[in-house]
This record gives sequence, C-alpha cells and structure tokens, in this order.
Amino acid sequence: MTKKILLIGGLCCLISCSGRESHISDYVNPFIGASTSSVLARASHGLGKTFPGAATPFGMTQVSPNTVTGGDNGPGYSYEHTSIEGFAFTQMSGIGWYGDLGNLLVMPTTGQLHTSSGDRDNTATGYRSLYDKQSEQARAGYYSARLTDYNILAEATASPHGGILRFTFPENPQSRIQIDLARRVGGTSVYQYVKVVDKYTVQGWMRCTAEGGGWGNGSGKPDYTVYFYARFSRPLENYGFWRADIPDDWQRKLQNVPSKPYQQRVAEAEIIRGVDEMEGKHIGFFTEFPTAEDEAVTFSAGISFVDMEGAEKNFKAELKGTSFDKIYQTTRKLWDAELAKITVEGGTEDEKTIFYTAMYHTMIDPRLFSDVDGRYPGADRQIHKSDKYSRRTIFSGWDVFRSQFPLQTIINPALVNDEINSFIDLARESGYGYYERWEFLNAYSGCMVGNPAISVIADAYVKGIRDFDLDEAYKYALNTSKQSGNNELGYSPGNISVTLEYAYSDWCMSILAKALGKTDDENYFAARGKSYQSIFDGESGWFRPKKADGEWQELPEGTTAADFRLRQDYGSVESNPYQQGWFVPHDIDGMVALMGGRERTLADLTAFFDNVPDDLLWNNYYNHSNEPVHHVPFLFNRLGAPQLTQKWTRKICAVAYQNGVAGLVGNEDCGQMSAWYILAASGIHPVCPGETRFELTSPVFNRITFNLDNGKTFTISAANNSPDNIYIRSAKLNGKPYDKLYLDYSDIVSGGTLELEMGGLSN
Repeated sequence: MTKKILLIGGLCCLISCSGRESHISDYVNPFIGASTSSVLARASHGLGKTFPGAATPFGMTQVSPNTVTGGDNGPGYSYEHTSIEGFAFTQMSGIGWYGDLGNLLVMPTTGQLHTSSGDRDNTATGYRSLYDKQSEQARAGYYSARLTDYNILAEATASPHGGILRFTFPENPQSRIQIDLARRVGGTSVYQYVKVVDKYTVQGWMRCTAEGGGWGNGSGKPDYTVYFYARFSRPLENYGFWRADIPDDWQRKLQNVPSKPYQQRVAEAEIIRGVDEMEGKHIGFFTEFPTAEDEAVTFSAGISFVDMEGAEKNFKAELKGTSFDKIYQTTRKLWDAELAKITVEGGTEDEKTIFYTAMYHTMIDPRLFSDVDGRYPGADRQIHKSDKYSRRTIFSGWDVFRSQFPLQTIINPALVNDEINSFIDLARESGYGYYERWEFLNAYSGCMVGNPAISVIADAYVKGIRDFDLDEAYKYALNTSKQSGNNELGYSPGNISVTLEYAYSDWCMSILAKALGKTDDENYFAARGKSYQSIFDGESGWFRPKKADGEWQELPEGTTAADFRLRQDYGSVESNPYQQGWFVPHDIDGMVALMGGRERTLADLTAFFDNVPDDLLWNNYYNHSNEPVHHVPFLFNRLGAPQLTQKWTRKICAVAYQNGVAGLVGNEDCGQMSAWYILAASGIHPVCPGETRFELTSPVFNRITFNLDNGKTFTISAANNSPDNIYIRSAKLNGKPYDKLYLDYSDIVSGGTLELEMGGLSN
C-alpha cells in the first residue's frame, strides 16, 4: 500500500490509498532499546536502556512503568522483567551510570494493602504485579499493560509538565491507588511530604540527595526535589498513609534499599488514618474505594522542580478539566509535528520505524526544567524566571556533542540556544564559573571526560545559532579550559582519551576566540589543539599514555608494542587505544601525518573495520556500542576512500539498529545513539563539530526532506537506491554537478536539493 505525506496545519499525517488517516508518530516503537540486559549486549553496559512509557517532545515528565529499583537499571524498566513495580512520572533515557529519577511511583492494587513493592520474582510479597506481555503496548505518548495479579488495565499518557494514569479495575470492594513517595531509581528519596488538599487532590514533594543514592549511586552529586499536585477522579473518602521506621544510622543507597532488612522495615510500615498530611523518611499514601467491573479511575499529576505552587500551575495549565483521551490526542499531535521535521520516502516499514523511533529518542533530552510560568530552580538554590529561553537539563555531554547536537542545529536550533543559555546561567548560578561535562538537574556530576559544552557552543556559533551572550559564554568557556585541560605539560598524564578530548576542545576554544577577535587566545588555543601530538609514540606508531615525568606508561602485562592497542582501558576511557586514537577530528591531516601518511593510515583504518564482528556488538575494533568511534566511519571520506564510508555506514545502519527490544547495540545515551542513525541514514554526518562540514554518505532512504524552522526545505534524493546499490556514482546540488564529499551547513539551511545517483560496485 503506497502512502503519501501531507503537512496540514504544521502536523504530519500519512494518508493511505484507502483514505484511512494514520499518523507519522505511528512509526514510533518505544520498545526499541528498552532492555538493560548485559547478556544480550555481551557487555556490562547493557543494551539501549530506554524506557517505553509516555512522554512529550523534550518534556519534563515521562510517565512509564518501572520494573526494578536496584542494579544498573537507569531507565527503571527492562523488557525481560516479568513484573511491574509501579508507574513513575520521571525517568532517565539510555544512560549507563546506574540511574536516578523514577519519582512519584503510583500503583493500582486490590485486596490487602502492601507498603513494600516486594520481590521482583515473587509478587505476592508486595504491591508489585506480574503483567501480561501480550497486552503490553507502547506508542509515542501512550503506554498500557494488564496487571495480572489484580486484573487491572493500566494506561499512561503525558503532557509537557505532567501526565495521567488510567486504571480500569475489576469488580472489587477494596480497590486502591497507592503512591510510594520514597521510591527512586537507584536508591530512595531521603525525605517526603504529602497533604490532602481537598476531596480529590493531594500535593507534596520528594527530596532526593546523594545520601539516597541515585545518579551514580550518589557519586553524581544529585540534589533535587520533585514537587507534585495530583488529582484523583474518585473522591478521597477512605484514605491513609504509611510510614516506615528507617533507623538514622542505616545507609540508604542503591545496595541498601533492596536488601531484605530494609524491605522488611518497609513491609512493616505503620498504617495511619485520620490525618490529612504527613512527612517522613519513607512514607506513602493510599486511597481505597469499591469498583464495578471495568470501572476506570484516573490519577492526574503535574510536577515541578521549583515548588508546590509550580506543580499546581503546571497541572492547571495542562491537565485541569480534560481527559485521558484528550491529553493523549494532544500529545500525539505534538509528536506528529516534531517528527515531521524530517520526512522519508522509500526504505522498508521496519527502516521507517527505526528512523522515527530514533527521532523520538533524540527528543527526550535535554528536557524542560522550567515551569509553565518560566520559573526554574537555579544551581544557587534560588528560584529564577526567564522569559527569554526555556531552561533545559540532562546534558550527557561526552556523548551528545558528537551527533545529537549537530542534528539539533539543523532541526531544532532554538533548542540549541536554550541549552547554551542553560550552560551559561548554570555556570553563573553555581558560583563555579565553568561548564559541567555531564549536568543532571543542576548537579555538576563530573562524569566522563573532555569539555563537550565548549564544542556545542563553538558548533552553534559557526552555524549562526547565536541567541546567547557570546562574551559571557566565552568567559565561562575560558574558565572551563583552565579548570580541565592539558595545561602546562601539554598532555594529561596517564590518559590518551583525556588528552585527545582536551586537544579537540582547545581547538573549539580557538574558534570562539577568533569570533571575538581575541587573537592571542586564538593562537594559544590553536597551539594547544596540537597537544595530541605529544602522546604519539613514533616507535610503536600509535598513541600511548605518558606519565607526568615524560616517560611512556608501562605496557599492560602480556602486551607488546605490536598489540597494546587492543587492551581495553589502557590509558583509555570506555575504549582501547586503537579506538580512542582516531579522535583527532580537528586536525585529520596532522593525525594522518603522524600515522605514516595516507596509504598506511587507510590500510590501518580498513583493518579496524574488517575485524569488526558481524553483529557489531561490543568489541575491540569499530565498537558502535560506545561513542568514541562514532565519527570514524566518515574518516574514509577524508582519506579519499568514500566508498568505504558508504559501505560501512550502510552496514552499521542495517545491523546496529533493529526494530526490536534489542534494537540498539549500546546505550541510547540521551539521544546520541539515535542521532547518529538519523544523520547517517539521511546521508550526512559531521566528523568535527565546530566545523560546518557534514560528510556525505549513502542514505538508507530514497528521499529525505528536512522541513526547517526557517520555512525552507532541504531534500536529499537517491535514485536507484537499494541494498545492493549503496554507492554514490554522481551528485547534483540544486541542479548543478557536485563533486565534493561533503555538504556545508549553509547548503542545508538555505534550502535546496541534493540529487544522488546510486549504483553497485561495478556500475
């Protein structure tokens, strides 16, 4: 059945030849990547680690099932788990360092009240429930599953600052909705409060700090409070609270909370009725009511990171006086509009599902941190308000500077401005005066390496995305480079990854200095951008970690100068020297010269790919599961072998991305893994953010159209495209012959058409 795409009132619908209307968001499959399994991944990092619940584009809330509290389960959900603990209103997407959020956990139950979630594999011990996997559904903005222990159909949808849960109960004299206020992915909230406001409404908050684990099991310095304002569709006539007695000297982190002694205390929590509010270290709330067969009861909540007033405002702006179905329809329209920023034709139905799900996953973070009135919590613990930009949070910098933000410069430039303004204000408010590389709800978590915020700023600036104070941006960037850089030694002792990442961010600094006419700074940072050269070992012909005294770091036991490149973690972060050594994106000619010239470098790069396992799972060569190598397939273009860029990007798109739960070979990492696919499948991808150059490669689809915010369109068409005809034989840009291996950003945002003629190896 053929379909044509129509843009109507800014929304994208698909009209089939039968006249039946569907939606572009129907191609989204939120189950892609929704597994934490290290067994399937063949690596401890697990697979995609996405969540299947409901969200809006870049929204504050994510209303999703949670299957687990402990372990390295950042999304709170893993498809292979057989029971659901509850439905939370906040989640992280695709992260690999334990996890956080999972706040405001709501669960429908019947019969006996349980105050502990119980054992994942023995649901009779708590309030969690087995669920029917055949009944489980997930779409953009919607999730549902049947909880078999209670015979309750649970459904979820979301608004930008809230969401609605709808529970369809069986006939039962003692049905219930309960809220576990202490629950949190990776630990527990450390203090909570809840109050009955009126006959239908409760409000409260959950305080979350490193004492209760969370982000990095507390190592990420999490420190936030989630406020909520929630309304039940059934009146609060028979309600109560529970409060567990947690001793002051008990640890409350990731490894402690799921333990038997801790859970036994929670299971024995005191049940309290006859009061209207409560606070404590581990509390919950429940309301009970009789239900008829198939009676639906809803729980709607607005949340805020500012205060309870903000949560109430958010609720009233988005959820008051509406219904579950209306909110879902509104959310689906939001997704249709956002996903329509790129439309594709050709390809298989699975490829379209992979593509639009990838788009969906790139539109979770950086999420809203400000309320509907513009207020947001500052890093100085004060409430701020902005009418100039929307405050954003969750910046997985080491990952997302590579593909995610270059993609957003094309389809969401306003979002990029939001993020840069968020960087600047965070640096000022915090008092640190520098940019964090992995920001989580104002926390300077110190996760990973490099100075990725500087890359994002430089990349935006050279592309004309400049709705921020460049002088102030540069001031904090300068402080950042002093705080974290190769500095006086000209390298970072003991670490290849850190040295190369800092060399790149120093080059980005030279770009910003040039923009401001700071010639001395420009020259200084351009020279520091060459610091990668100081750790290249001419004898072994590759990068090696160097000690502070200038001597090479000893080779790992059992390795030689001929094979040390494959040793994971030898001077490398989540990689080996072979993988990390290709990261000199800002000076490829200089890198190639060090490596012995074009022919030798091309032979080595070819071997790097030829040794990759067929399934592309975690390995010592081109390891698409992790970010350090994501630019490497496009280096073939720079070495004059574009056919190998085209060959390998098509294979990566075909193998590393699938329409299934195990459909991402590595962690989604807040949009990075999916952004790589969107760009590569469209036929473009940067090697060096901070340059305006996008390398050309073989598009998966016959026609890709970027519907730009400036009202223009840029189309890439690929004639004779097929799984066999993956090589670009000729090109025309705006009707004229085109012989470059790249497009400039200006070519794209000015609008136009790139016509590619595809063929096989022999034609």
